[in-house]
Amino acid sequence: MKDAGHLIRVVVVFAIGLVLFITARAVLVPKSFGAYGHYRADSLKDIASRPISFAGHDACLDCHQEIFDLKKTGKHAGVNCEACHGPLAAHVADCTKVVPQKPDTAVLCIKCHEANSAKPKWFPQVNSKEHSGGMACNTCHQAHKPAIDSGGNPSSPAKGGN
Repeated sequence: MKDAGHLIRVVVVFAIGLVLFITARAVLVPKSFGAYGHYRADSLKDIASRPISFAGHDACLDCHQEIFDLKKTGKHAGVNCEACHGPLAAHVADCTKVVPQKPDTAVLCIKCHEANSAKPKWFPQVNSKEHSGGMACNTCHQAHKPAIDSGGNPSSPAKGGN
């Protein structure tokens, strides 16, 4: 054990590192971390203190039954309103003062429907530059029932249909 000095130095460096780690963890990790699993328990209070911004799908049904009737048999039947129109709690609270803007379909639709090999083959996809030439999707398609064109006729397969 005459040459044990190098082992002692390694143990001392390890011990100093451990003390620094424990000290840093005590300073940086919130006290409520881990109380209810692997997240910060105080985050529940933080989230609850935020204003509600989404109204929920059923809130739209109260005033927009005709859209629900149109949508219920279309390809977008399972897509909730706020997925495209954004958070609408303020509109539901006072629809005369807060009027949501219609989304730009040339930008919005391609978020889901731009061709991508990672998407399932059955999912409607288009190459937006070739498909529309930059025109907005609602020029040819109805957003609430996309298999129908803007004239009320079934979309042609040559235009993508969906």
